[in-house]
Amino acid sequence: MFPEYKVHSITNGVHAATWLSEGFQELFDDEIPDWRTDNRYFRSVYGIDPARIAACHIKNKQKLFAVLARRTGHYFNPSVLTLGFARRVATYKRASLLLDDPARLVSLAEKIGGLQILYAGKAHPADNAGKALIKDVYEAAVKLNSASLKIYYVENYDWELGALLTQGVDVWVNTPRRPYEASGTSGMKAALNGVPSLSILDGWWIEGCAENTTGWAIEDGENEAAEAASLYTKLEKSIAPMWSNPNAWAKLQQHCIGINGTFFNTHRMLSQYLGNAYFPYTDTHTRVAINTGSQQMGDIAELAKVRK
Repeated sequence: MFPEYKVHSITNGVHAATWLSEGFQELFDDEIPDWRTDNRYFRSVYGIDPARIAACHIKNKQKLFAVLARRTGHYFNPSVLTLGFARRVATYKRASLLLDDPARLVSLAEKIGGLQILYAGKAHPADNAGKALIKDVYEAAVKLNSASLKIYYVENYDWELGALLTQGVDVWVNTPRRPYEASGTSGMKAALNGVPSLSILDGWWIEGCAENTTGWAIEDGENEAAEAASLYTKLEKSIAPMWSNPNAWAKLQQHCIGINGTFFNTHRMLSQYLGNAYFPYTDTHTRVAINTGSQQMGDIAELAKVRK
């Protein structure tokens, strides 16, 4: 059972045109060009064949793996389920939770036909505990790598690598210790690119999670072992079976864009902020105009004059 959560009044968002892959931008420019002026048009993704969305993601995945091959000399299989975990490394983000039960993880990878896990991220230079956590994850990865399970910590995490990972992995993993997650914008970037999240219900995921539709929630537990067990169960019982059904997975990717991409973006965030903070007492007609999210700053200035 999931506990009750307080939903934020105005959720954060990410800039779609910055974090969408080139392939998805081209697809949306062709099918729903108005997305560039109003991100709510992402809802029109339901008029696109899910197979085209899946094909676009495959290209993103292949591009990610090609870059990793050049940067690391390691090769990854595009046909294998791939998890991504990349962010600033801090102990509360619990990068090692995914590796909490090595025996179960190995068994699970063998059972589902293979699993790849990509880690990336840097700790603050003064955060010795964070740097130690990176070392722990790296050493665990070396011990656990096998024919069925491939875990790799990618060095030199930067803007480009962060974008490639959120665009190219199959599932975005987020395991913070509640209630310390401020937002979780990396998951929003992934959703824009049709990538579902497997995450603790904290930050944006409290609002963004529609179970088996936009991703999966890791259930709260009394300790880390219990939460890791929930993570493994979701991987085995929910994620892997859906992954094995390409049509179902393509529809899942479509929902990530159509439900979460439509809402968790800076267009919606800024227009809602303007309406709530600067025009709280205007008439309905004016508020609707403000909240379309498609006005230029000049239009907003004119509305301000009308209000005066």
